[in-house]
Amino acid sequence: MSAPSKTAPHIPVLLDEVVAALDPQPGDVLVDATFGAGGYTRALLERGARVYAFDRDPDAIKNGAAMEAEFDGRLSLHPHRFSQMASEMGRMGIARVDGVVMDIGVSSMQLDQAERGFAFSTDGPLDMRMEQDGPSAADFLNTAEADQIADVLYRYGEERQSRRVARAIIAARPLETTGELARVIRKALGHRPGAPKDPATRSFQAIRIHVNGELDELEQGLFAAERLLKSGGKLAVVSFHSLEDRIVKRFFKSASQAAGGGSRHLPHTDAPPAVFSQVSKAIRPGEAEITRNPRSRSSVLRHAVRTDIAPREAA
Repeated sequence: MSAPSKTAPHIPVLLDEVVAALDPQPGDVLVDATFGAGGYTRALLERGARVYAFDRDPDAIKNGAAMEAEFDGRLSLHPHRFSQMASEMGRMGIARVDGVVMDIGVSSMQLDQAERGFAFSTDGPLDMRMEQDGPSAADFLNTAEADQIADVLYRYGEERQSRRVARAIIAARPLETTGELARVIRKALGHRPGAPKDPATRSFQAIRIHVNGELDELEQGLFAAERLLKSGGKLAVVSFHSLEDRIVKRFFKSASQAAGGGSRHLPHTDAPPAVFSQVSKAIRPGEAEITRNPRSRSSVLRHAVRTDIAPREAA
C-alpha cells in the first residue's frame, strides 16, 4: 500500500518488482502518481532518479515534506489527483517522463486512522474522503435512495445481496460512524464470528470507491500516463482488487494491439497501432511478502513499455 500505519512500519507492496519494472537510472525523470508514505518514491530516489510525486490526500503531501527536504531538489510533491499528472507536468514545462508508477486504492495510512472513516475494524466518523473535501460516505448513505445505494454496492463491491443491505441502511438512518454501518451490514447479511471474510468488506469497498470516484479516476489516470510517457518510458500499475485489475488489464490489452493487415475475408482496419509494448503478465507477491505484509495478498502488478506512437484520446 501507499502509506504507513501508526502501529506498524510502512511496507510498500511489490517494491522490488516495481523498481525492476521501471529500471530507474541516475537522472531519469519519474512520476509517482500515488505518493502515500513515499515507499516507491524513496526507492526511486535512492537509484538516482528525479521524482515528481502526486497525491490527492493533503495528509500525504504534508507528511512528505521531510523526504522532500532530505533529497534536496530531486523530489517535488504535488497535491493533485493522478488524472491531472500530465497537465500539471506540462504546466511545469515537462512534456515527457521516463516512467510512471501508480498504486491504486486506499492506503494503509488511511485505513489505519480511525478518524478518516475508511475501515470497519475501528469505529470512526463515516467519512472515506481521500481529499478530505466534498460529500462524505455519511452524506451519501443518509440521503441516497435505496436503489442508488444498492447499485453502488453491486457495481463497486460485487455484493450479491446489495438490495437487502441497502434496505437495512435506509431503515437504520441516520448513520454517523463506521461501527454503526458495519453492524447494520453484518446484521443484514448474517455475521458468523470467525468467518474468513467480514461481510462488511464488500460494502465498505463499494462506498469508498463511489465517494472518491476511484474507477473513473483510474481510467483517466492511465490515459494521463500514456500521454506523459516518452518512447521507451515504463508504466507500472499495482492494483488491489478485481475491479481495478480488470480496468488495468483491459487498458494494456487495447493499448498494445496493433492494427491488423487485413485478409481476403476481412478488410484492412484503421485501428491505431500499439502505444504500449512488452506488456507483462500479472505479477503477484510471493509467500514471503504475504507473510511479512498480509495486506499485499490481493495485490497485482502489471507493467508495459511506451512505444513512439502518438497517445490516444481517453474515451
